[in-house]
Amino acid sequence: MSDANSEPEGPEAIEHAHDPEVLQLAAKVFDLARHGDTDTVAAYVDAGVPANLTNDKGDSLVMLAAYHGHGSTVEALLQRGGDPDRTNDRGQSPLAGAVFKGEDEVVKVLLAHGADPSKGTPSAIETARMFQKTELLRQFGVE
Repeated sequence: MSDANSEPEGPEAIEHAHDPEVLQLAAKVFDLARHGDTDTVAAYVDAGVPANLTNDKGDSLVMLAAYHGHGSTVEALLQRGGDPDRTNDRGQSPLAGAVFKGEDEVVKVLLAHGADPSKGTPSAIETARMFQKTELLRQFGVE
């Protein structure tokens, strides 16, 4: 590496990603997102943890916070570059997860940051239809 701020590339990056300390830190940050510890998650992202970090199932920090109903954590991650539409390995989006769980505050936060209700499988639109959430369908611009 040429300077302290550059990211490792090639074999060095792969070796770094399998470092037990790195994996332990990632697991901790995923748990913080799941539990809605907004200030700590934000501090880790501000210190260099990627806002779009994903776990072994493809769940991003945004997905975990959204699914568990932590609107303020979702907001903090989105303000720091988190992708509101990033789907996991099963094709599920944070917005569809929030609709499924009935997390209206999270839905509002994601929509305010440009989440696309047609993304994912099933999409947030399909999920809202499945559970007959007509108010959400109106918010999504469909009936």
